[in-house]
Amino acid sequence: MNEIKIYVGLNDAKTLSQKFDSAVYVSILKKVCYSYHVPFSFTLSEGGYFHENGDYTQEQTLILSLIDVEEATATEIAKDLCVFFHQESVLLTTSEIKAVFINEQL
Repeated sequence: MNEIKIYVGLNDAKTLSQKFDSAVYVSILKKVCYSYHVPFSFTLSEGGYFHENGDYTQEQTLILSLIDVEEATATEIAKDLCVFFHQESVLLTTSEIKAVFINEQL
């Protein structure tokens, strides 16, 4: 089984600042995942990175986790989020995982 994570910064690619409250971006993320009919979870975290020209940026980042979703579907989701959030790029990582559902009755 695979786990795909998509890292999406919230700073606008042109202004280099966050245009909207994080809740707006979370709402868009949820709608995108719903439209693709994929199970998901996400976290909101702080991150930093260097641009190709050497400039350093810190920003809030949404990390979307998709488990057992086709890589082609995850790539389409990443492309949508890149456009919707006006990003230079987003990061997609893939890992093989062992997943076990635990179902215990009381």
